[in-house]
Amino acid sequence: MDSFYLERFKEIVLSGLRSIAPKAIYSILALLIGIFLIKLIMNLLKKTFKKYKVDLSLQSFLESLSIFILYGFLFAVIGSIIGVEATSFLAIFGAAGIAVGLALQGSLANFAGGILILAFKPFKVGDLINVNANTGIVQKIDILYTRLKTFDGRIITMPNGYVANTDVDNRSKEPIRRINLEFKFAFEIKMEVVRPIILNTLKSHPLVEKNPEPDAWLDSLGESDFKVIARCWVKTEDYWPTYWEQLEAVKRALDEHGIEMPIPRRIIYDGGKF
Repeated sequence: MDSFYLERFKEIVLSGLRSIAPKAIYSILALLIGIFLIKLIMNLLKKTFKKYKVDLSLQSFLESLSIFILYGFLFAVIGSIIGVEATSFLAIFGAAGIAVGLALQGSLANFAGGILILAFKPFKVGDLINVNANTGIVQKIDILYTRLKTFDGRIITMPNGYVANTDVDNRSKEPIRRINLEFKFAFEIKMEVVRPIILNTLKSHPLVEKNPEPDAWLDSLGESDFKVIARCWVKTEDYWPTYWEQLEAVKRALDEHGIEMPIPRRIIYDGGKF
């Protein structure tokens, strides 16, 4: 009796293996071929983007979206090979889509935010932006996140949903930017003396724009000094090198004319006598 059941069990197992093995083999082959085709399609897509000079921001977004769609299609093909009917597959995907949608509302908001960023272009890959006190160069915009690289080499990843709904300071949008330099002087120093020194220094820099011309104005009066703001315009890509060079050049010119930075002072009256 025991041998009968054992033989019966072996027949069932072997029958099951004979029916499953071809599907398993075909599924594995479909997976390997599908992965190869996806890589081939992505390479062709990248070459097409490069040929037609597609915007880098749009390029990274479309690549991420294409990978998502292609792998979804591949899994659908494997499911059909295994024996899952198309209607069942759609029902499963629909139910899974609702569940995932409820669980990942933030991700859906990020996806919509990525579309808004690409549609309205508040910034693009390569721009210098400031978002929520984070300043850096945009490295990538994918379907869910935007990545910045800061000046000190850090990578900051921000959700597209948040970025699309907050203030973005794009410092690369315009071709020229204004440099603001602040200097303080003692009241004994005359504005008529420091203004030409500062202006001549700013104008002598080779990267400073001729129009608008550099200017320098009295900005405020303090307890023991006054503040001067000097301004000049440069090309956006030359902003930071020119800023540091101008700051050093003005300091050097003031030193050459014997004009020192102010030292805070207090007057003490003895015995209440004035």
